[in-house]
Formats: sequence, C-alpha cells, structure tokens
Amino acid sequence: MKRSSFGLAVAAFLYGAICLTANAVAGGAGGDLSLAERDTLKALRSGDMAKLVIHDHPRARIEDGFRDLYGNSISLDDYTGKVVLLNIWATWCPPCRAEMPALDRLAGEMEGADFAVVALSADRAGAEHVARFFKEIQVEHLKVMHDRSGHVARRAGVLGLPVTLILDRQGREIGRMLGDADWDSPEARALIRKIIEITREAAATFPT
Repeated sequence: MKRSSFGLAVAAFLYGAICLTANAVAGGAGGDLSLAERDTLKALRSGDMAKLVIHDHPRARIEDGFRDLYGNSISLDDYTGKVVLLNIWATWCPPCRAEMPALDRLAGEMEGADFAVVALSADRAGAEHVARFFKEIQVEHLKVMHDRSGHVARRAGVLGLPVTLILDRQGREIGRMLGDADWDSPEARALIRKIIEITREAAATFPT
C-alpha cells in the first residue's frame, strides 16, 4: 500500500496539538489501562501496527450517532461491552479503499461478543454509494455505516483519512492509527486479542 509519509506526519502533529488543547481526556475514570498493560500493548506493535498510538489515558466517549444502510440511527453506545475497531474512511480515499478487504476479513475472523469492527464512511454521496462499493469489492462481513454529517469524525479530531480508533468496552478511545494498515495480519490480530483479554475483567464492572 502506498502512503504519504509527509501527509501522515503533518496529521500526526496536528492531532497531537488537538489532544493537548482539547477537553478530550477522561483520565481518572474507572477501567483505565494500567502502565503495565499499556507497555504490554506497545511491545506488541510491529509491522503496520507500529504506527498505532496507545494513549496514556482514554479519550472521552463519542456521543454523536450515525446511520446504517436503511437509515436506522446507530450509536457507539450500541457496542458497549465490546472492544471496537472504528475505522473512519471514504470511498474517494485510495488508502481507505485499499485496506477495506483486510478490515472485512478481520471482521469475519474475530467479531463476536467481545469485538466489533465498525467501518464508518464519511461519504457525502450517501449510504447507497458505500453499499455499491462494498458489493464491488465483495465485502461479506462489514455493515454499511454512514456519517454523512461528519459529526463523529469532527468529534474525534480526525484531520485526514483513513483513521482507525481502538475503543475500549466503555467506548473510550485507547489507541489511534493514522493511515491504512493490513488489519488481518498476524500482528494486528495478536494486538487486538491482547486488548480483548486485558479489558475482559472490567467488562462487568464499569458504569453504563
């Protein structure tokens, strides 16, 4: 996959500035990863996963909703209790298109009671446009999720696409990757399995 290192570097710098100034840190809340757990996750980053930033403190939950192919209102609250890989993308974005098959395979291999993949399109052309693209590339597992207004991306401080957020079981961002990745690689699956494992113990104790 081709990537623009300069573009990603600029986006990373701007995102860091936003995180330092925005009121987006939920530090002190129950269920935070311990220092040892964060170090464990950081040690597992290799291959494309080396680009994943593991936050020292989880970011606040995103309350804005989006819609599915049929116009039903969806919220990240609907995934409470699961680790969520939230990929924000668009069909006009070549790196986004390139990583979508890997995300689909990841969903097929790992989705269940503990984990979900949400591919949230920012296309302004509408959900039907996304559905046609999914059909074209033979997506089998991902559902069409659409944020035409861009509210979720703005709330998350997304400055370029694709961006992937790792959300804990409370819906808080604990990690972020700028740019595309091979999401069904052994490295990605190992990292996600470890996140699922270390968040499972707290799943029944956090506030709803």
